[in-house]
This record gives sequence, C-alpha cells and structure tokens, in this order.
Amino acid sequence: MSAETRWYVVHTYSGYENKVKTNIEKMVENRKMQDQILEVMVPVEIVEDAETKKEVERKLFPGYVLVKVAVTPDRDNRPKMKDETWLLIRNTRGVTGFVGPENKAIPLSDEEVIRLGVEKKVVEVSYAVGDTVDIIDDMFDGFSGVVQEIDLENNSVKVVVSALFGKETVVELELDQVELAED
Repeated sequence: MSAETRWYVVHTYSGYENKVKTNIEKMVENRKMQDQILEVMVPVEIVEDAETKKEVERKLFPGYVLVKVAVTPDRDNRPKMKDETWLLIRNTRGVTGFVGPENKAIPLSDEEVIRLGVEKKVVEVSYAVGDTVDIIDDMFDGFSGVVQEIDLENNSVKVVVSALFGKETVVELELDQVELAED
C-alpha cells in the first residue's frame, strides 16, 4: 500500500451523494481495493429544523462526495491515483466527474482538507490547564501565559497572558501555537 494519500472531490447528481458513497464502498469491497480507496465521505452538519425543532443532518456540500485515495508521484512528482481507482470512481452510477480542470482528478491541498473539516490536524498536547506556556505564533509571539482551558475537539487553547501594563488578557489560540514553557 502506498503511504501517501490524498482527498479528491467527486461531483454527483444532486441527492445521490449517499448512494454514490455506498456504491463506491461496495465496489471497493468486491474488488478488494481497500488499499487504494481508504475512505468515502459525505460531509454533514447537525442543525435544528426550524419547523419541527428536531436535530437533522444537512449536507455541507450538496452534490459532492469526498474520497481518500492512495496516490503515487507522477513524472512531475505530483500525486496521481491509479487508473483502476480513477475508473472505479468515475464509472460509479451517479458520479458526473471529478472536481478539477477538464474533469481531471486534482487532490485537495492539506490546507483545504483542514479548512473544510475533512480531517482534523492532530496535535500532541504536552501541557495542561494551569501550566505556563510560551506562545510561538500569532501577534503574541514571545509572550508567556497560563493555560486556562483546552478544547481538543476545536483545536484551541485559552491562555491568560500578562500583556502591557500588567493587564491580564485571555487569548484563544490553536493548540500548536503554544508550547510548554521551560523552567
């Protein structure tokens, strides 16, 4: 199996996203291609229905399915999926093509994957609430503070910083923007 993977966006007929996901997963299983197509996703969010006041799932990107595929470098050292993988996805009933110029499969960048919430950046946290940390990014770079709250799910940490004139300020940062202060 290739160690390198990328997410691709597949365009589908509107309303067929879940069917396309199921069909791709079945074909992957039948053809034993689990090492080539690792995950198929229809991103959703939970919202409250205005009329019924019940929580319902709403597709974030109607008409699109995301597929995580094993890739290898092409001649120009760009990620490329195998032809067999491309054909399986492209010929799935309900798929109209890949998102990209001239229907070419162009993978999402790492930044796009994180920004879209497809995968979360995993950050090892070596500090806890109450620990003194150094801020290593943002406009408070070089400042130190005390961790007030850690929110792993949202990749954030609140730090109480003694800013100018001794006034304490609570700053919300990403988990990797701080590091445990050395004594």
